Amino acid sequence: MQAVIRTGGKQYNVSTGDIIEVEKLPGNPGDEVQLSEVLMVTPEKGEPSVGTPLIDKAVVKAKILGEKKGKKIIVFKFKRRKDYRNKNGHRQVYTSLEITDIVN
Repeated sequence: MQAVIRTGGKQYNVSTGDIIEVEKLPGNPGDEVQLSEVLMVTPEKGEPSVGTPLIDKAVVKAKILGEKKGKKIIVFKFKRRKDYRNKNGHRQVYTSLEITDIVN
């Protein structure tokens, strides 16, 4: 069974047992989370169910494995001839999830 979920403004195609990295979610490693924004569910046999935009009562259950930081991104702003320069860095925090169950 596969599902398309939406979290952090992005869409992910997942199936049971997959490990994905999404933008930071609240919780500690080992906690169970439920992702309720399910856009599409495809069973093993049969036709896929597509939501408009979400499927009611469909839930993807996942377990939090941990958190890590992504690659550093440099943000550099400047205005010519105005003696203005600003350099900042940003590292996004990601949460690793293991998909445990897809409930349709």
